[in-house]
Amino acid sequence: MKHVIIGTAGHIDHGKTTLIRAITGRNTDRLKEEQERGISIELGFTYFDLPSGQRAGIIDVPGHEKFIKNMLAGVIGIDIVLLVVAADEGIMPQTLEHLHILDLLGIKKGFVVLTKSDLVDSEWIDMVEEEVREEIKGTFLEDTPIIRASSTTKMGIEKIINLIDGYAAELKDRDVDDMPRLPVDRVFSISGFGTVVTGTLLSGQLKIGDEVQVFPGDKKARIRTLQVHDQDASIAYGGQRVAANLAGLKKEDIDRGDTIAPVNSMNDTMMLDVKIKLLKNIDRYIDNRTRLRLYIGTKEVLCRVVLLDKEEIGPGDEAYAQLRLEEEVVAKRGDKFIIRFYSPMFTIGGGEILEPNPKKKKRFDDKAIKELEIKEMGSSTDIIENIIEDKSKEFPTTKEIAVFTAMLEESIKSEINKLIENKKVISFSLTKDLHIIHINYFNKVKDKILEELKNFHSKYPLRAGMPKEEIRSRFLKNAKPKVAEAFIDLLIEKGYLEQKLENISINGFEIKFNENQLKISQDILRSFKGNPYQPPRREDLESIIGEKKDEIEEVFISLLNNGDIIKLNEEVYISKEAYDLGLDKLKEHFTNKDSISIGEYRDLLNTNRKVALALLEYFDQIKITKRDKDIRILNK
Repeated sequence: MKHVIIGTAGHIDHGKTTLIRAITGRNTDRLKEEQERGISIELGFTYFDLPSGQRAGIIDVPGHEKFIKNMLAGVIGIDIVLLVVAADEGIMPQTLEHLHILDLLGIKKGFVVLTKSDLVDSEWIDMVEEEVREEIKGTFLEDTPIIRASSTTKMGIEKIINLIDGYAAELKDRDVDDMPRLPVDRVFSISGFGTVVTGTLLSGQLKIGDEVQVFPGDKKARIRTLQVHDQDASIAYGGQRVAANLAGLKKEDIDRGDTIAPVNSMNDTMMLDVKIKLLKNIDRYIDNRTRLRLYIGTKEVLCRVVLLDKEEIGPGDEAYAQLRLEEEVVAKRGDKFIIRFYSPMFTIGGGEILEPNPKKKKRFDDKAIKELEIKEMGSSTDIIENIIEDKSKEFPTTKEIAVFTAMLEESIKSEINKLIENKKVISFSLTKDLHIIHINYFNKVKDKILEELKNFHSKYPLRAGMPKEEIRSRFLKNAKPKVAEAFIDLLIEKGYLEQKLENISINGFEIKFNENQLKISQDILRSFKGNPYQPPRREDLESIIGEKKDEIEEVFISLLNNGDIIKLNEEVYISKEAYDLGLDKLKEHFTNKDSISIGEYRDLLNTNRKVALALLEYFDQIKITKRDKDIRILNK
């Protein structure tokens, strides 16, 4: 079933609240001051049943200029707008400001209601209607009906209800599978129940028992109870007016303007990349770094506008900009916003969020502006590809990309699969996480590593390759160690690299000894194998073999890289054959006994304490054994 929110807008004392009472039979002015003064200060909410049987929520926003902040908090999530104009007064300043705000927020459906039509003659009302028709040209209301009505005599009320019903039937269903977001427009506490927040659920669904978070910030709560249209509900759906009783939070923990959403589903931000559009009828220009009031969701925040592609903008102009905020907010790509001058306060324009979690941008940066053009005009797949390319050096997971975009992870996965099929991105798994990087970044890092290895092989032709840790620290320092290792494994899997022990080489690289080097390698191995557990010291090889130290050292490193010689510690090296035999004898020992001492292992190998201890400590390090006081036991 569709869920519909109706909203009113218009100048103070033009009869919005009275009209709602005539439609619904309920008074939306809750506060004593509102009832005494006859004006709306806070937002009013109620509901009514349409002729089709569908239940619609209705929001009454204040019309006074002083309460424009409250008006803006109320229009978020509205599907159909009734622009109210009193027939005895006609179009007034707040009427126009509300109209411009609604147009900037992208509201598509609505019509005009001329209230108090019973108080004027036909000639006057014809003139007012003509005036209204002229003012709504170029807005979403341009070709909509203008209904003459009276809340006192009920003239036009039935027609209004039927028109709303027809518009409601044309609305598209909201995506109940999208991420739920509830911008808070009221916070209060009820004795015996605790903290309650209200708002229009923009998308998705909330259920009793859901764990939620208050954004911006890290306060968490559980939904204890829900109400939709003053009735208890177990689930609330996008497009409904919702009251949520939150367990675990005090009233002071939440403010109007906060957003309730699933835990860890959004990122707080102090910057927003946007497309700004100024109203045509203003007489002011915006310079770079002008201080403004930003209205997004139900929140008001001060900001400075950094113009990215223009020096200044004036009436009717558009520009890409980065808003530098004075306090944190959360947003989703595609969210609409309103901007007003800091002082004097009046609406000058609005726009759309292109990137809710941007990096700081420089002005007149062609690459940055191109990215914003893609985010403005591209498909969701194009946008996600752009985000992945921007974030690739962080090796983001699908979950992290979902947070960047404020989309559900399942929706992100679907878009990523398209990008993988089109060879635009590459994925690799690490435990439960799927990491995604753009093909351009993959090729960039791969080419850098291959170029460095080519130079390394040229400089050190006798070495098996560059240590894996060195590649990680030099080329993948932005990635966590395990993620970097998984990326290197991906390059190996794709045939670009190969690994021998902890050394990485270009695939197909082979060590080729010349005649003298081959002789030195044979002499080194012979000296280690002659008495395997009484190995020579590395620094003694020059005197043993009788060759130059530098040549011996280069061949020795090559044998070490190749695994022919094993380094146990800085002082003790043994041959691979001696290592394997020592490990076999250790395992054989443990078939009959539960532990081994250094002395026992020394005697088992017919070696000295230094070599026996070095071997056992090496086995401790690679988790074959573990030390227990003066003995070793198997590490199970």
